[in-house]
Amino acid sequence: MNSFALRCWTEVSRHQIVDNFRAVRNVVGASVGIMPVVKADAYHHGAVEVSRLLVGEGAQWLAVSSVEEGASLRQAGIQARILVMADFLPAERAGLIEYELTPVIHSLPDLREWDQLAVRSGMPLHYHLKIDTGMGRLGARAGAAEILDAVNGARHCRLEGLMTHFASAGDYSTPQTEEQTATFLDIVSGLRRAGVEPHYLHLASTIPVAYGRSRAWGQFVRPGHAIYGYVPPPRGDVPERILDVKPALTWKASILTVKDLPEGSLVGYGGTYRTSRPTRIAVVAAGYADGVPHQLSNKGKLIASGKLVPILGAVSMDVTTIDVTDCPPLAPGDSVTILGREGDTSLDAQDIASVAGTISYSILCNISARVRTIYV
Repeated sequence: MNSFALRCWTEVSRHQIVDNFRAVRNVVGASVGIMPVVKADAYHHGAVEVSRLLVGEGAQWLAVSSVEEGASLRQAGIQARILVMADFLPAERAGLIEYELTPVIHSLPDLREWDQLAVRSGMPLHYHLKIDTGMGRLGARAGAAEILDAVNGARHCRLEGLMTHFASAGDYSTPQTEEQTATFLDIVSGLRRAGVEPHYLHLASTIPVAYGRSRAWGQFVRPGHAIYGYVPPPRGDVPERILDVKPALTWKASILTVKDLPEGSLVGYGGTYRTSRPTRIAVVAAGYADGVPHQLSNKGKLIASGKLVPILGAVSMDVTTIDVTDCPPLAPGDSVTILGREGDTSLDAQDIASVAGTISYSILCNISARVRTIYV
């Protein structure tokens, strides 16, 4: 007998993950590879299961953030090439070799260190070099001549890919993305003239795919959000969107109790909500420790019995209180939807983010580890 009931859980659609990957492939065509981003536990969708699905669909590369994330996939039997995009801790470098992971090198001094590691390992280690074309974060901020000297000087490792990261891909009111693309391609041209041509060039994540910025696709695109069913909202004079994806994750929680409060009752920590009528509340087994943003206090909504219902009072660590006065009768053990769809009523991560004053990535990634994942 199982002594534990489902209190708060997510349901991830395998079918929808696959459909979203296929949608990206249909947009970019057979000549452009797809490197799905499965870092941060695949945005809480489960990196191992999602990776298995994507490799089964033909993904030859996967992208993670750290050596530890890549090692977890290897330990689970994932055989695809794995690119570690935030490798800049020297202590982790040996793990790259141990687990056959490919690092992104972010600086020319780091390239020298990688070359020395190749000497000690006795293997011609591959790497991708990241160019800072205007993000002002990770990446080598250098011109073609300086990069060429560093690449030629690293004789024991192999430049396999060249990449960059867009800072404002969704903002069509600024020329920054075009400027970054031009800077990147100028460096590529300079390297080519000297006989250095990386096998893979990759610049674009979800938004340049979704809005057809094909000049930035290169040999690979790196969709993250799109794989999970989201395209961040763009700004400015936006071209037609050509990518159709749908959320793969539904987030639910159980009702712990239902009770009636008289008019004038205070609800939750600090008494920040006072009922304006006799009110039936449901206390839901999900709070900010599960990832429900505290910013939804007194202004967010959940779905109960197919209806959007308001959150009353403060979101607590373990529970959230909702107004179910106008819903059909509910009882302890019944489920409500934090993120997802019930009939014609839906809330997705972008809906929640707009109320919480954050971004949809944060809503998904902040679903906590104690929220169980179920694959459907």
